[in-house]
Amino acid sequence: MASAGFFTCMLLALFIGIWPCHAQNVTLSVYYETLCPYCSDFIVNHLVKLFHSRLFSIVNLRLVPWGNAVLQSNGSFLCQHGPEECLLNTIEACTISVYPNEEQHLSFILCLERLASANELNEWINCFNTTGLATVPIDCYKSGYGNVLENQYAAETAQLDPPHKFVPWVLVDGQPLQEDFKNFVTYVCNAYKGEQVPEACHPLPLMNNSLKKATPSYPVCYAN
Repeated sequence: MASAGFFTCMLLALFIGIWPCHAQNVTLSVYYETLCPYCSDFIVNHLVKLFHSRLFSIVNLRLVPWGNAVLQSNGSFLCQHGPEECLLNTIEACTISVYPNEEQHLSFILCLERLASANELNEWINCFNTTGLATVPIDCYKSGYGNVLENQYAAETAQLDPPHKFVPWVLVDGQPLQEDFKNFVTYVCNAYKGEQVPEACHPLPLMNNSLKKATPSYPVCYAN
């Protein structure tokens, strides 16, 4: 039987144009904002594990750079960490759109978030050279299409059930990990029902995530 993550991914592909899904893979969704230091820490020090031990082979990764931003009545964005965060959220949204290959756009986002962690964001444009990607996402931003993407991410984030309380907000097959998001590898491995189990999943303990535990075990950027 196909997993819930597969059906979720197919619905996303149908309604909002997300790239094709891989049957039996686990859908890992990360809702975040670029200048939240705890989002940067999660991406740089934890999400990077997807590159290790073939974890990418069992994951459909969805990165949603909107976080705790607010869509104002005049259509503009109000971001938790100021206008620069709005800019970088949109650049990352454009990079995801222009380079739908998950490993490509995650490489760029890792580069940018490392610079954020090191307070060297004035060098973010160099991440295109570092990752070997063309600067097409900048054209996407300048054209205004990045704002279209961010509006889509805003709507998607607003429809989360249960609503997100903080970022990073991490879901495995649609289920929020809430207080234990840094252990996402274990939840991904436990959710995977395919036969080609990567080395990273041997051995890992069973985890029993509870939706009632809404207080994270790690520092986060709270909504509102």
